Formats: sequence, C-alpha cells, structure tokens
Amino acid sequence: MKSLPVIVGLGGVNAAGRSSFHHAFLRLVYDVLPAAERDKVRRSLGQLMGIGPDTPAALAEERILRHTLVRTIEPEWFDTARIYRHARIEAAAGSGPLCWTMAEDALPSQLPPGWRVARGEGGRVEVSVAERATFYVPDYESYSVRAAGQLPTGFHPGAKYPSKGHPRGLQLAVYGASDAVRSVGLAWPDLLARVPGDQVAVYASSAMGQLDWEGGGGMLQSALLGKHTTSRNCPLSLTQMPADFVNAYVIGSIGRTGGLIGACATFLYNLEKAVQDMQAGIVRLAMVGAAEAPILPEVLEGYRAMSALAEDPDLLELEGRTEGEPDHRRACRPFGPNCGFAMGESAQYLVLMDGELALEQGATILGSVPGVFIHADGPKRSISSPGIGNYLTVGKACALAAKILGERGLRERSFVHAHGAGTPQNRVTESHVLDRIAAAFDIRDWAVTTAKCFVGHSLGPAAGDQTAFALGTLALGWVPGIVTVDELATDIHDERLSLSNRHRQYPADHWQAALVNSKGFGGNNATGIVLSPERTEKLLVQGFGADALRTWRGRNEAVRARQQQYEDALLSGHDEPIYDLRAAALEGAELTVGRTEIRVPGFPLPVGLDVDNPYGCIA
Repeated sequence: MKSLPVIVGLGGVNAAGRSSFHHAFLRLVYDVLPAAERDKVRRSLGQLMGIGPDTPAALAEERILRHTLVRTIEPEWFDTARIYRHARIEAAAGSGPLCWTMAEDALPSQLPPGWRVARGEGGRVEVSVAERATFYVPDYESYSVRAAGQLPTGFHPGAKYPSKGHPRGLQLAVYGASDAVRSVGLAWPDLLARVPGDQVAVYASSAMGQLDWEGGGGMLQSALLGKHTTSRNCPLSLTQMPADFVNAYVIGSIGRTGGLIGACATFLYNLEKAVQDMQAGIVRLAMVGAAEAPILPEVLEGYRAMSALAEDPDLLELEGRTEGEPDHRRACRPFGPNCGFAMGESAQYLVLMDGELALEQGATILGSVPGVFIHADGPKRSISSPGIGNYLTVGKACALAAKILGERGLRERSFVHAHGAGTPQNRVTESHVLDRIAAAFDIRDWAVTTAKCFVGHSLGPAAGDQTAFALGTLALGWVPGIVTVDELATDIHDERLSLSNRHRQYPADHWQAALVNSKGFGGNNATGIVLSPERTEKLLVQGFGADALRTWRGRNEAVRARQQQYEDALLSGHDEPIYDLRAAALEGAELTVGRTEIRVPGFPLPVGLDVDNPYGCIA
C-alpha cells in the first residue's frame, strides 16, 4: 500500500476564530450547541478578542457573536465611507494666471508644461500657470462593498510576536502555522530525531501575495504618494512567503518547500503536492497551508469591477428594499438568490504524516487524504468564467472514494463541502457539476454545505477553510446549514443534492468522507477527499495490522494529554506563536559534507545523497 497521508494537526484562524480543536467550526453551529460547548466557544473567542473575564457574560456573548463571521466592515480595517482616492482636476486660468508659492526643493524634477517659476526668499518659489493645468488632489468616496469576513474584532495576530514590518498575511501565516504545529501534541525536535530533514516539507502560499502597505501595496504605491519603497516591500509580497516564513521562523526546516498557486483552489494545489510526495515516499512529514489578508480597498475594487462581490444596492434589491442598510451578515448567499461573495481573510495549515510515522509516534488521527484531483477548463469564453474541469475533478474524487469506501459508503456516508462562492454563476454551474456526478454514481440525497456564507471568500486559503470545517463535521457529525438563504434559487440543479439552511445533526461516527471542492478563477478546479478518523484507522489496519493499531492507541494517550494541555493554554489566553529569531543562522562552513551524506548542525539525522537514478548509467 502506498503511504497514506494522515492529518495529525490542524491550525489557523479566520472570521470564525481559531481552527485547532474545531473551535472555529463550533462557532458556525453555535446556536444549536449544548451549554458546555457554547461555553468553550465563548472562552476561545473571548481570549482571542481580548474580552476580559470581568466582562458581564451577556455582554461578552453579544460582542463575540456580533464581531465574528461575515459582517459590516469595521473601522479597524478601514472606513468604507471614506475610501482614499485621487481626484483629477483640470484647471484653467481666470482673469490672471494660476499662482501659488511652495518650497523650492518640493518642485518636481521635470516642470510640467506651462509652469513658470520665480525664486523668492527662504527657499520659496512662486509658480504661475497661464495655460490649463492638471492636478491630482486627495479625495474620499463612500464604497458600495461594505461586508467582509474579517478576523474576530480585537484580535491582532501581529501583536502576538515581533512582527514589525510584516504584511498582515504573513502575520496570519505565523499564527496559523504555529497553531497547527502545537496542535499535534508532539515536539517538533522529537519528530526530527525520527525524520531526516530532507524528508520534511512545507507547501504553502497565497493566491495574490501580500498586497497591503508592508508588502506589494507599498512597493506599487510609494512613488505615487511621494514616499519610498522599503527593502522589505518586494520580497515580503511574494506568494510563496507563507511557506518561507514557516520554514525560517516556525519550524526551521531544511526540507522540501514550495508554494503552488491556483487562484481560489490554491490550498488544494498545495495539498495535492504534499499527498503525491508522501505517497511516493519522498516526504514523511509535511505542513500544507495558505494565508491571505485581502480585505483591502484596492483588492475589493478589483473583484467588484468583475461583478464578483456583493454590493449594498444589490443586497437591498434582494431584500426588496431601496433604502437603508442591508443585512451584511447575509451578504454571501450560496445556492440562493444572490449577487456575489464577501471577501474574507484566513490562514489554514495542516500537519500530515505518513501512516507508519503517525502510528509510531502515537499521533492523534484527524483524518487522511487519499487523493486530490486538479483539472483545467479547456477553451473558455472568458478567463474568469467557469468551465468543464470541475466535472473531471469531482468525478475522479467520487471514483476513488467509491473504491475505498464502497459504492454504498460513497452514496450514503459522504458529503460535499462545496466552493459555494455566492455568485449567480457559481450557484448554477457548481450545482450542475455536483448533480450530474451524483446521478452518475447513483447518489440520491448528497448532503452539501459550504463555508463562505460564514467566513467569506479568503481566496488562497478558501479550500483550507472548507477542509478545516469538513474535519469538524467528520469529528462531530454536524453539517452546517447555509444559514444566509431563506430559500434555494430556482435555477440551481438539486435533483440529487440535499441543501439546507438549517444545521443538520448526525451521529459523530456517521460520516466517512468529505469531498472538498474548489472552482478557481482562470480554470483552476480541484477536489480533494478527506476520510474520517475511523475510516483512516481501518486503512491503517489493512496496511500495518491490528497489533500496530493497538500499540498506537497506547501511545496516543500521552499525545492526547499534551494536546489537552495546549487547548487549555489557548482557553487561558496563552497563544503566542512560534517565531524564532534567536536560532543561529546556518552557514556552509558548519556543515559536514561527505560523499554519501551531509550533516547539518541541529538536525540529528543526516541528509542522504543516494538519490534514485531512473535512467541508468551511460558512462
């Protein structure tokens, strides 16, 4: 049997809160939870949002519920009533020339046509323009997009570690990856004593890069604002930085690395790479993730111009009104009457081990990923329109799931975590994909849910949000309802699908697999299979025998105890990320370089140089 990629760690943060131990998932179904679980949600989010223990319980709950999930963009991000822009003014002289005084050293290096300059005293000059002149002056305008899936209000990831100069997306990456590493319940140095450094991998990225002022935004805007680009703007804007920061500052990895990009399917692109390398035996321990912080006026405007975002006038029309403020909580309405998605921000990371290593270490099994399938759309009417590639990815995922679970397991014990963007195009095209594939596999009532109605569309990490919530359903049974819709749209295809705006409860061990589906701009389609812990264990018994599982259960008790210690620390407000700048940077002179191996200080096991040669010798 090929190595089975087993999920042993989950961490991250989005508009629903912290991902580890399913805290964010529980926020989705908060209204139907028993009292003890509600209390855990309030404690987790209260610590994250800086709500002190002296806050009255009712007020704390009200703040937590109001300031999480998709909601009106809050001033902490930016003021939607005053979006900065430059207004272009064409001015002409009246009875005399246009005149003003200014500092001489503030003159442009090339005088515009028609400017005449007379030097005065004290370094001042008088400028006169007798002809027409163009000016760009600061201006502000109100914005039509006013809803987004912001992080819980009061949570500032950069305040948790020395983050000076870091774009927000990388702050999220550091926080999310640290959460994932610690959620495993095993010390990373102990794992490196078992796994050579070159068999460790990090595959993570963002879809668009870090575009705020500390990253690409500063690089592109500085000159236009009369400021200077910094030495950090360019490198920290690169899309692979959510992997590079993890390698350098969170786990100190010397192993394989990469950041694949597939628009909204980026997370699954990285997951596919990890799964393939683990199945091939190249990698034994991997981190997979994505991080993105795109709630910026410039990014929102780009998607608004594509008619992809929910705008206030359109939301009001859906609500049958022409005035007032729409319900921004319901801005994203997948598979219902809708008008676009709400942008979100997120970082999501998984820790994967091959099955043998997971058993040996006693790691807690959250699930496994037997396959991820990716296909393009072929010829397209426009680069942003959906195409046919998603039929191929969902079809192949179902085919593999049926071979692993049996036809009945696929039909009755699997569910879909849909892309569910909340756009009129998506509701028709994705429902048609799922309905057609369901018919082909004789699935009659395929349970479908989605994440974006709760946390918005985080672009690169979007499928990571879906995967994190799918793991919550596999562990706890709940299928979150599409709570932002009153009724399904009349043009969707749902003859064989089961969609609901109510949370649906199933026994905790009911679900055997989730299909995580993603449809990215440009034709980036991906579908991954996530197996339940119980099905994963059965596969491991098949591969390693029942005795190996019994031994694993004994070892897992200590791991679970350490995981509980970490969760208790989180609930007590101790969630400082791993960010190690004290570790000595490695230099080439410190390595021990031999013919068959290289030894690296700080890594117990050597990196072997006996690489495979698939071509034969022609010497």
